[in-house]
Amino acid sequence: MSGQNNRIPTYVLPIIVLGQFGCTSLWFAGNAILKDLTLSYSLPEAAIGYITSSVQFGFIIGTLIFALLTIADRFSPSRVFLTSAILGAVLNAALLIPKHDLYSILCLRFLVGVCLAGIYPVGMKIASDYYGKGLGKSLGYLVGALVLGTAFPHLLKGFQIGLSWQSILIITSSLALVGGILIALLGDGPHRKAAYKFDASTLLTVFKIPAFRSAAFGYWGHMWELYAFWAFVPIIITSYLPGFNISLWSFLTIAIGSLSCILGGYLSSALGAKKVATIALVVSGICCLVAFPVLNSSLIWLKPTLLLIWGIAVIMDSPMFSTLVAQNAPNENKGTALTIVNSVGFLITIFSIQLLNSLVMITESPVIYSVLGIGPILGLIALWRR
Repeated sequence: MSGQNNRIPTYVLPIIVLGQFGCTSLWFAGNAILKDLTLSYSLPEAAIGYITSSVQFGFIIGTLIFALLTIADRFSPSRVFLTSAILGAVLNAALLIPKHDLYSILCLRFLVGVCLAGIYPVGMKIASDYYGKGLGKSLGYLVGALVLGTAFPHLLKGFQIGLSWQSILIITSSLALVGGILIALLGDGPHRKAAYKFDASTLLTVFKIPAFRSAAFGYWGHMWELYAFWAFVPIIITSYLPGFNISLWSFLTIAIGSLSCILGGYLSSALGAKKVATIALVVSGICCLVAFPVLNSSLIWLKPTLLLIWGIAVIMDSPMFSTLVAQNAPNENKGTALTIVNSVGFLITIFSIQLLNSLVMITESPVIYSVLGIGPILGLIALWRR
């Protein structure tokens, strides 16, 4: 297998990473321009939770459809990726059409989420078809690209260069188109093994594998925390870091996770994916539990320090879990296995996001962020039970 990996051209991983980065910039494009959308279309205060959850819900429905129809295993993953990128770019840009209300915005963001189902897990499938040994390192770069793409709209908004919210939508849609074209030009990996017929039993078969089941449950614990934290980073900065550039610090907090994903990929070569995932879950769980005293502290420097450490730990385990899922799924069902695990994971994010959304409406106390610690605790239990 290592010999096979050595024959993979060096440009393959950078192209997959760039493609993933460009397309996943669609994910939080709505969050980055939320204030502008609120002013332009008179959105309610709770819109951040609704908009984020609508993308997540679209991703869930999309991944369920992809998994049930085993699309990523039956059809060319690179073509699925390109089609999803084009549709996602068009739907993202549709926010430029005047006279939207909350419901039309939620509908468009939902459909963008459906398209992302053909991008994120399919991108991991493409990477796993190119790389066998060293998959953890490859997925570290790939998830790092997802993180950077997620944070990128905040960066565009954070720099005071006169970019309108319309320009941000145009830039992110353009990046998605370029990303889709790059992956289409690259094509499918040499280790791809197509499934030539629809087989719904695949969803049950993979969960009979104990190692796969352990990785899946660990990933779901991690997902309880991840997107709720990302979605509420601007709220945390607004509430507890007065005077800070909200968009720029949101970018830094999320984007620093791209470096930790890459670092985690390299560490997995020495320690193994399971140990790296464990370390990340422990650190992010501690961040959840200390958020209340730190955010209430009079020591201002403690607060951005917590956010940066949290941003590092909250995502480092994601490529590790994806690696464990991919390694413990049958080759011909790998795409479907990754997709269904993603689908359930993102379903969980809706509950944690809406829970935080409700708690923010009730109290201004940072104690509410401790509920995110439930995920890392359950993830650690699942990871070490097998």
